[in-house]
Amino acid sequence: MERFTELTILQPEDKEGIEEPRTLGDELVEGKKRLYIESYGCQMNFSDSEIVAAVMRNAGFATTSSADEADLIFLNTCAIRDNAEQKVRNRLKQLNTLKKKKPELMVGMLGCMAERLKTKLLEEEQIVDIVAGPDAYRDIPKLVEEAETGQKAVNVFLSREETYADIAPIRLNSNGVTAFISIMRGCDNMCSFCVVPFTRGRERSRDPHSIVREAEQLFNDGYREVTLLGQNVDSYKWESENGEERVNFAHLLERVALVHPDLRVRFSTSHPKDITDEVLHTMAKYDNICNYIHLPAQSGNSRILKLMNRTYDREWYLGKIDRIRAILGDDCGISHDMISGFCSETEDEHQDSLTLMEYARFDYGYMFAYSERPGTLAAKKYADDVPEDVKKRRLNEIIALQQRMSLERNQRHIGKVQRVLVEGTSKRSEDDLFGRNDQNKVVVFPRGNHQKGEYVNVLVTDCTAATLLGTVINEQ
Repeated sequence: MERFTELTILQPEDKEGIEEPRTLGDELVEGKKRLYIESYGCQMNFSDSEIVAAVMRNAGFATTSSADEADLIFLNTCAIRDNAEQKVRNRLKQLNTLKKKKPELMVGMLGCMAERLKTKLLEEEQIVDIVAGPDAYRDIPKLVEEAETGQKAVNVFLSREETYADIAPIRLNSNGVTAFISIMRGCDNMCSFCVVPFTRGRERSRDPHSIVREAEQLFNDGYREVTLLGQNVDSYKWESENGEERVNFAHLLERVALVHPDLRVRFSTSHPKDITDEVLHTMAKYDNICNYIHLPAQSGNSRILKLMNRTYDREWYLGKIDRIRAILGDDCGISHDMISGFCSETEDEHQDSLTLMEYARFDYGYMFAYSERPGTLAAKKYADDVPEDVKKRRLNEIIALQQRMSLERNQRHIGKVQRVLVEGTSKRSEDDLFGRNDQNKVVVFPRGNHQKGEYVNVLVTDCTAATLLGTVINEQ
């Protein structure tokens, strides 16, 4: 039985990348070896795969969306929960059948799972030829050359400087409207349940000028929304070598917003201890900075938060919610992460998570049962002593509450007009389009004559807990 159960409230048009792996598209280039990349886990992994594709293009590879056509297969992996790793191991079993038919096929493991297991992965998974951690992607062409000689190739060195700022990502799996921009790498927060500091290293921020240039290029190429990515974007800080220029996250957010009024700006993820009033006021100042914040809580109980080493307590978190509402208004979209059944959590402490959710009135959330990860502080210091059935029951209570609140929050939009950026065709009907509003909520509406990349005004007429439904109107 799996040690971890994951259930997530998501907009129906946004499931890829959370539950399902994402692949790159096809490059129509003859005479080149073919690279197939499958990405699992977080948005950072998807962004990293675009960097790997750029590195490998320079090494003479073209991408393919079919594993059957590939000469080289990379799985860009996640290690944050046990079931994420089990998905990858199951996928390797499937690829083993392909490799038996095609012995020259090379298989590589990238990302956090590769970093966590290192050379042990080569012992456990004989199919794997290449292992590369998140800071080793420039070295992949050399690793491929080494693997082509029949040797196993590994680089899991973690850097204190690498940001890949000079590499233009290959956005072959993009909808052509929205794109990720990685602004920093690594994490200095040592949350006791989390492997990220061990798999992605220490925080380092990317040169803001390169970030703005990337945003400008994306806008010129027709993109109309960028999401600034980092494990903890609010701790972004950069200083020029002479010390004359210092940029924090609020400054960076403003610079990207000033690229063009029609370029929407989002960011993820925020840490409650670091998001400042300066950031909130910057969001309020610019209409094209989306009125939405992902603010992981993880628990609503102060004792559990201390065990998690989250560095804030319940009151601090609720105070941050109050500041968001005061500066950005009650309609600001707020989502969360919540873990059920962390080590020693009591029933009363679980109830504290539910009451925190009630107070915050989250629009949606990502909700998990606790999964002990080897090497984390929690695994070393605390017993994973909450029974699995209790974890699952508490998780189901958290999900039920969030579904109710998501519906109530969406009902607030009925009868109101939303400005929606069209992202594509609805998965449920070719006759409908979908996009997102300012609060990151999916809006579905009849196609009409509208196209991807347009902004349209949609009158919301109905909703579910996950989706707003409406019709396009022409405002005078």
